[in-house]
Amino acid sequence: MATHNLLLRLGDTMFLEVIAPNPAVPAPLRPRWFALDSLGPQSPPSLSTWVVRTSNIHATAAASSEPLGNVEPMSRGALNWLITIAADGSVPLDGTAPALIEWHTDVHPAAKLEDKGLSLAKLEIVHPNPDRVSRLLSSLELDAPVSVLSAPSAASARLVAYVNTPQGLGVLSAPQAKR
Repeated sequence: MATHNLLLRLGDTMFLEVIAPNPAVPAPLRPRWFALDSLGPQSPPSLSTWVVRTSNIHATAAASSEPLGNVEPMSRGALNWLITIAADGSVPLDGTAPALIEWHTDVHPAAKLEDKGLSLAKLEIVHPNPDRVSRLLSSLELDAPVSVLSAPSAASARLVAYVNTPQGLGVLSAPQAKR
């Protein structure tokens, strides 16, 4: 996908990934994942989407109440996985729907990262149509600290992550934009 990244462990099976296009390598022949091609050089950092692990990506994607993209094989270094990616590279439901991932590894990649004492307390999904998002999460049989909140109809969808840190609770969120 011609990207580079930085990972931050949030537990044995969870991490935060900062990802961006890698200008040192040629662009891929397809749109990059996570809507990265829609960002300009001056785009601010944002919490743009999230990913949910599954042991059977094909069954989970088929059960989803929303289209989450095509199942694509990926690799980086020694890691191999399957992930859902929209053909146009976009993030489903404005980033509030997760991509699905099926790791092909014995140990979750997060367990190999340095433990800085961070963990996800909860993820809030703010959306103008919260019932649609709730239906999606129910169809995925998600067991995670995720809550869905209603956004004013004039506001855009967004994610808010609450992270336990050694210094207390931290909050990650993109600035709320108007539609």
